[in-house]
Amino acid sequence: MAQLRQEVDPTEVGLDAKALDRLDQHVAHYVDEGRLPGFLVAVARGGRVAHLTTHGRRDLAAGMPVTPDTLWRIYSMTKPVTSVAALLLVEEGKLSLDDPVARHVPAFADIQVYESGSGADVRTRPAAQPVLIRHLMTHTAGLTFASYRAHPVDALYRQADLESSVVPGTTLAETVDVYASLPLQFEPGTQWNYSVATNVLGRVIEVVSGQPLDEFFAERIFRPLGMPDAGFHVSDEQAGRLAELYGETDGGGIEPIAGLPLRGRPRFLSGSGGMVASAYDVHRFMELLRRRGELDGVRLLSAATVDLMTSNHLPGGVDLRTFGSRPAHDEPGNDGVGFGLGVSVVIDPERTKAPTSLGMFGWSGVATTTFWVDPRRDLTVQFMTQVRPKGSHTLYPELKRLVHEAVTD
Repeated sequence: MAQLRQEVDPTEVGLDAKALDRLDQHVAHYVDEGRLPGFLVAVARGGRVAHLTTHGRRDLAAGMPVTPDTLWRIYSMTKPVTSVAALLLVEEGKLSLDDPVARHVPAFADIQVYESGSGADVRTRPAAQPVLIRHLMTHTAGLTFASYRAHPVDALYRQADLESSVVPGTTLAETVDVYASLPLQFEPGTQWNYSVATNVLGRVIEVVSGQPLDEFFAERIFRPLGMPDAGFHVSDEQAGRLAELYGETDGGGIEPIAGLPLRGRPRFLSGSGGMVASAYDVHRFMELLRRRGELDGVRLLSAATVDLMTSNHLPGGVDLRTFGSRPAHDEPGNDGVGFGLGVSVVIDPERTKAPTSLGMFGWSGVATTTFWVDPRRDLTVQFMTQVRPKGSHTLYPELKRLVHEAVTD
């Protein structure tokens, strides 16, 4: 069984072992206080894992510990994988970043843009320009989430049974057509709004490739990279390694909650957040990006394409807080951070909430999973647990600070 292992002493790759111990102790306090069930953290430099810690439980009731081969719902960490899948098709000439989405999903042909009003009194107008593939990949398409509750279009998503981003019982194709029937919040390309856009991108991949999304991922990404546990569901053999999902309570503790329906192939294949993976799988994917498209002699993407993916695409070099003018994005964690094709990208380290490097990129999942790649320090980091917080988690900037303090050269 493939599982992540420590490969080198931290000091051999310019990391301070005592500082890494402080990182472990800091996060362990979250477990001791009942705020996390358990966690896995891994730090690699130059592709070699120099620090790997598991602590606490993957299932509190069953008393099952977190182990290196634990499986995690990575939710929105699926999005960078979907972006890589789309870029494979771009390199093959089957898709262009400047393709109108309507070329592949006809329901987007007559898209409307919100103008004023709310509820039954919403007024719209035809979009001045089409939604493009690049808009989907940069979250500048004008799509949204029902859960934001910050704009009249968010309410229309809720009325359309999109509270969880999928109309219950539907396929990806069916739900994407529902998205297209609703107005955009703004003209494509004019603002940043994190949204269901990557589900639309997943549907485009299906149409262009002629394959269901899970089959395309398995054939073109997971098997070539050696990601044996990555997928959209778990087998009977894998099920015992899957971590329980928890949610924060009003009192600051955690309790079990329902998660992705991972037993059996799901009807809805979410390119936005449907994946399960092990730490080994995530490490392999990070290595593909760190090595700019090649891993162990297998080249999936050209170096130029990975550079394009991990560069800021927001116009004028602005950050998420400036270009994402919606209340949901007006938070300090978005200062100094831009957005590429499916990943956040640091564009001004002096303004970020935690210590970062220019060009550092990555993304996180709603169950408090995260990864980042720091090309300047040749560093990759992942953190895994399974807690859906009620608000923004303070843990991410703390992790970045503690890892930063461990780098000695």
